[in-house]
Amino acid sequence: MFEQGRESHIEIFERTRRGSEGHCRLWDQCVRRCRSAKGSARFSQHRLLGKQDYLRIQKDETNWGTFTRQPREHRRLMSRINKNVILALLTLTSSAFLLFQLYYYKHYLSAKNGAGLSKSKGSQIGFDSIQWEGWFRIAENMGFQCLKIESKDPRLDGIDSLSGTEIPLHYICKLAAHAIHLVVFHERSGNYLWHGHLRLKGHIDRKFVPFRKLQFGRYPGAFDRPELQQVTVDGLVLLIPKDPVHFLEEVPHSRFIECRYKEARAFFQQYLDDNTVEAVAFRKSAKELLQLAARTLKKLGVRFWLSSGTCLGWYRQCNIIPYSKDVDLGIFIQDYKSDIISAFHDAGLPLKHKFGKVEDSLELSFQGKDDVKLDIFFFYEENDHMWNGGTQAKTGKKFKYLFPKFTLCWTEFVDMKLHVPCETIEYIEANYGKTWKIPVKTWDWKRSPPNVQPNGIWPVSEWDEVIQLY
Repeated sequence: MFEQGRESHIEIFERTRRGSEGHCRLWDQCVRRCRSAKGSARFSQHRLLGKQDYLRIQKDETNWGTFTRQPREHRRLMSRINKNVILALLTLTSSAFLLFQLYYYKHYLSAKNGAGLSKSKGSQIGFDSIQWEGWFRIAENMGFQCLKIESKDPRLDGIDSLSGTEIPLHYICKLAAHAIHLVVFHERSGNYLWHGHLRLKGHIDRKFVPFRKLQFGRYPGAFDRPELQQVTVDGLVLLIPKDPVHFLEEVPHSRFIECRYKEARAFFQQYLDDNTVEAVAFRKSAKELLQLAARTLKKLGVRFWLSSGTCLGWYRQCNIIPYSKDVDLGIFIQDYKSDIISAFHDAGLPLKHKFGKVEDSLELSFQGKDDVKLDIFFFYEENDHMWNGGTQAKTGKKFKYLFPKFTLCWTEFVDMKLHVPCETIEYIEANYGKTWKIPVKTWDWKRSPPNVQPNGIWPVSEWDEVIQLY
């Protein structure tokens, strides 16, 4: 914002300041910030417009400064005063916003997430940036050839002006035929650990090490925060996960998918976001319901993922769809546990309806607060596809929704680490068709989905079991 008109910006600040001591301090702060602003025009003392060099400020009865210049400049200044005052207000406003963004990054994101997890909950499980560079130099001084992989911090993708910040992701050091692969784990807001993709840039030697054999880095990964314990190996004191078996079991299932902030911004440029009181209230209630459901299922040890409209909202707009009116989750039928209903009841979510049975088309719905309900769809696997069922309560008609086979990946949504289908596009297109990017507010669950098909009708003798309303 200081790229143009170096003297004119200082001149504007000078013209808009009052004669009080407080505004003099504002002037001094503005000058210091202009001189120290990185990435913008550099200011030096002789280039600045000084307070006494060109302007003389007198105090009048309105307490605003009146300005006098050399005679040849006076008329030009007065003719531009209105434009400059408006420009000054805009400049000061944008300056305040920029400073807020920098303050947010420095005092909130850096402190909360930490570039290297320098200190978290009393345990040091990483280094800060200075220690990383020190370690890097020590390794090179010992004869290692080292490679550093950095990339932009995905935690800042939601903040346009800070999305270019880079963080260390991987360090690889080799000596003769041996190599050390150091993976940097970063803390995310859902109280979990994340590591980035080992993406080779153009200048990197592809033969530096056999990259394809490395265990980490083929894709970003997410892990539960491990409790650490100290051990001694060959005289070296090390920290390892207290439950190493659990950590190793997470590795093959750790793949992480980032929310698509760029596409979400484009979506809201085309379709304005709904920020009405009702929409804001629904999103708040839906977020709380999703967090409560996630905690409940995690205690039971039941895998689940974002499904239907909740999955679409995450993928399309990185948010909850305000007109969906419910939260949708999917669970593999083999992960079903008989105490799911009682666990949700104990969590304050009573059963609203139960359709189907474990062997066929099971569906559960729980009542949250503010008329927001939680729908859980159970998925069944067949030879070449997966499906979940639906039941019409009035007629007993059954429906089947077909999906291509999919696996589960982690993502971050509503400040939690949650599962989504790794094959997200195929999953969403199965449920919403090729036009899923276009919002549709009128939806018939029996006819609208392109993957729905009739699946017979429940015998009347089974209705008491397969159609339960509360």
